Amino acid sequence: MIAFVSGPVAAVAPDTAVIEVGGVGMAVQCTPATLSGLRVGEQARLATSLVVREDSLTLYGFADDDERQVFELLQTASGVGPRLAQAMLAVHSPDALRRAVSTGDEKALTAVPGIGKKGAQRLLLELKDRLGEPLGSAVPGARSAPAPGWSDQLHTALVGLGYATREADEAVAAVTPQAEETVAAGGTPQVAQLLRAALQTLNRTR
Repeated sequence: MIAFVSGPVAAVAPDTAVIEVGGVGMAVQCTPATLSGLRVGEQARLATSLVVREDSLTLYGFADDDERQVFELLQTASGVGPRLAQAMLAVHSPDALRRAVSTGDEKALTAVPGIGKKGAQRLLLELKDRLGEPLGSAVPGARSAPAPGWSDQLHTALVGLGYATREADEAVAAVTPQAEETVAAGGTPQVAQLLRAALQTLNRTR
């Protein structure tokens, strides 16, 4: 098992980072939140989980060991593969997922693309005794820091991809109506989808 990769960031794409390890570029699948913290040329350390299939070897990367552990625990539920587990972590932090499962928050799970009402009910049942309580609740009165809003995450991701601050501002503004429509419908803006849309607007203007 490859527990982590550490080295300079060689490239960052909408869903992948390339970390140079001993002269070899390791492609690592990451969530938008993890990618937003990476900068090309800077050192990075990502906890990783290697998924082996008959026709592929895919390395998934995470900001820390806790996120990797939750990623692996999610896959112990029936019907949850690595892509869906990563999608769940793209929408919710590890503690937010623990909180959703421990409180039976079905709506939080259906906010993840690919999870419907019945799927959410099954996951709540199967994961109830596996994820544990939110880590932030271990200290009385402790509160976890709020996750950055979609616009902050998107802006940081675009800058991390090498776009100028002005270009990132314009791209965020271009996809804001799409995000607002999602919120108005009672959903949660998906940073990965908005990032793809933002990149399309930037490619059209170049």
